[in-house]
Amino acid sequence: MHGNQLYEYAVIRIVPRVEREEFLNVGVVLYCRDQKFLKSVYHLNEKRIRLFCDKLDIQEVEEYLKTFVRICRGEINAGPIAKLPIPERFRWLTATRSTIIQTSKVHPGFTKDAEETLNKLFGQLVL
Repeated sequence: MHGNQLYEYAVIRIVPRVEREEFLNVGVVLYCRDQKFLKSVYHLNEKRIRLFCDKLDIQEVEEYLKTFVRICRGEINAGPIAKLPIPERFRWLTATRSTIIQTSKVHPGFTKDAEETLNKLFGQLVL
């Protein structure tokens, strides 16, 4: 890759009680148009989640997060959203919603290597 390229990312959050607006960061989704890159990574720390909300169905949350990953990959069996072009998938994944799984606002930056940047953000914001 030559030079820096614009990327956008959002933090994936678990919001167990939407009305309280409390959340835990569990993942990151990153999109870079010039590198044709869209990827999501997550990590569920069950002990931490249980301290935050002991009634949350962690298996159900993980299924939703796996769907994020599958949509990013554009997997055929991941539903109609996965069939959209990469930019539209990213916009759909990061759209504002009132559910247990939400994303932060989208933030921009510049990178030479989107994968490396994703891993760095994941380490800083989630782990």
